Amino acid sequence: MLDKAKSLLEEIPNLSAKTAEEAEALRIKYLGKKGEITALFSSFKEVANEDKKEFGKILNILKNQATEKIKELKEGAANQKASGEKPDLTRPVFPQLGSRHPVSIVKNEIIEIFSYLGFSISEGPEIEDDWHNFTALNFPEEHPARDMQDTFFLDEEHALRTHTSSVQVRVMESEKPPIRTISPGRVYRNEAISARSHCVFHQIEGLYIDEGVSFADLKQTLLYFAKEFFGKTKIRLRPSYFPFTEPSAEMDVYWGLENEIDYRITKGTGWLEVLGCGMVDPNVLENAKIDSEKYTGFAFGMGIERIAMQRFGINDIRTLFENDLRFLNQFQSTL
Repeated sequence: MLDKAKSLLEEIPNLSAKTAEEAEALRIKYLGKKGEITALFSSFKEVANEDKKEFGKILNILKNQATEKIKELKEGAANQKASGEKPDLTRPVFPQLGSRHPVSIVKNEIIEIFSYLGFSISEGPEIEDDWHNFTALNFPEEHPARDMQDTFFLDEEHALRTHTSSVQVRVMESEKPPIRTISPGRVYRNEAISARSHCVFHQIEGLYIDEGVSFADLKQTLLYFAKEFFGKTKIRLRPSYFPFTEPSAEMDVYWGLENEIDYRITKGTGWLEVLGCGMVDPNVLENAKIDSEKYTGFAFGMGIERIAMQRFGINDIRTLFENDLRFLNQFQSTL
């Protein structure tokens, strides 16, 4: 093995490559997981004790030499390729910078706020089965959401998910409490497309399950979010109904009337509906094999497009999906 190492030490300086692909092939041959130099490192323990010092020194020199040589070959191949290319005289002198989509801007800000509270991010498939999208979430057989007018069914058992609550079911099935996660993603509803609604939109839903979780914890979590996202504000919770939470509520934030000239946003009340929430129904916990006698939890969900429209003064939701650069370029200076 010592002779093999000395042989490679003489071989490496003479390596050559005309292209980046050839240089990468040499890297794999000598430094890859099954490369010749890597194999020598693996066999170090088999070397006699009196030879280990010399063998180790040669191996380190060999690895550094091979790394530098292959880097040199890659740079040479790249420079040779660049020098052979003709310049594109039609390219603009100053390339146009891109920008984040308004939905992405709002989504990232919401994720960051909840990350401060220890919420992790969970994702799941957009094509869901009946169990995860409906049954496990306590939707009865006769619930109108199962009707074709609300859901894009692909067959009798599968549909495009109507909410990211299906991701929460998968998390509850695969993890043990405590669970603290948010699920951002695209969802689908079989709705008529208009200025205020679309058949595809984005949601962020949150879930927290642990021992002793109460409605007070839910309210404080949402109040923290509202103040971080909307600034100095207050919230109110109105009783509502969702199959998967009990009790359930709609959360409003105080938007104010100062900038609401035509009362389109809050209809003259000053309050803006932002999200739905509630305590996780015990049936949902039991469906996920979580002991509802020991654990409680809360859940909430909000539509990102609606918040983005209010944040940036967008009047028509359809502009968010039309890929019109004249519209998107307005957000270049937005973080």
